[in-house]
Amino acid sequence: MWYKKIFPENISLRGFEMLKCKIIVGILFFCFLFAPVLDAAILLDRVVALVNKEVITWSELYKTMEQEASAQLKALNDEERMKIFKENEAGFLEKLIDIRLQIQEAKRLGIGITSEEVMDAIENIKSKYSLTAETLNESIKKEGLSFEEYKERLSEQIIISKLISQQVRNKVVVSDEDIKRYIEKNYNNDSFKLRQIFFKKTEYDADRNAIEKKALLVIQRLKAGEDFSELAKEYSQDPSGRLGGDIGYIKKGDMDKEFIKALSTMNVGDFSSPFWTEKGLHIIKLEEKISVENMEELKRKAREQLAEHKFSEKYESWLRDLREKAYIVIRL
Repeated sequence: MWYKKIFPENISLRGFEMLKCKIIVGILFFCFLFAPVLDAAILLDRVVALVNKEVITWSELYKTMEQEASAQLKALNDEERMKIFKENEAGFLEKLIDIRLQIQEAKRLGIGITSEEVMDAIENIKSKYSLTAETLNESIKKEGLSFEEYKERLSEQIIISKLISQQVRNKVVVSDEDIKRYIEKNYNNDSFKLRQIFFKKTEYDADRNAIEKKALLVIQRLKAGEDFSELAKEYSQDPSGRLGGDIGYIKKGDMDKEFIKALSTMNVGDFSSPFWTEKGLHIIKLEEKISVENMEELKRKAREQLAEHKFSEKYESWLRDLREKAYIVIRL
């Protein structure tokens, strides 16, 4: 019998039956005891989205969020950080879906990248930011990536850039007539290229205090060197927030007096202190000031602005088209 290979020869049948019961109870206790751990392991890798024939897992989503998190977010304890991740996981998943769709489209069109191109890109990054191989590796580790993972992510970025250039950017055309109409409409007097972080006004004083505290936190992060456009994406309640707070060129004559007052003491590159208007609380950054006296420079800036605006419209339309053609299931 099979049990004779495991248990002593002199065990009685009754003793054997009792021993079997103890073993079964022990196995059940073990399963019960470690069920939460087993469930957590299963949940960790559950599928949160299906994009055509490819899946995105929960662990992939959260690993990417960890890597993209700001230094301040990484400094929070696990519970606080996971709470913020939970609040933003749906939006971040949409970004991962867009990336996956674009990589799939690039493969369909035969757009790829060679290992030499990747290494050339890495050398360019090292040169641009004056990095050695050692300092680059240290920076990569701080982001929670291995060197191979970094190369894979860089490869995806380059492939997507090639795809967008071929399918969208190279098809943007700005005519001289477009520029003329744009200047006539937008540059009758001095204009300012601005970004803003905007908090909506409410009727409650308690909310007003909370808004001002949040704005002061943003100012502290700006003073610490964080990027204005990234903070706009995170905090701004204006539609421009998803574009990094870019509200384009605004004529001085079209501005509220509060904006004009804030800009009066600002140089290009400065960000303002928080200030209220009847709509809410604003923090603005002055990216450029254009005077109508320099017409050639004005034409160049108008062409750039028109090209970027047309590109954004075409890109959003193209991306929507990719989504409409794709089979996407979200199981978050």
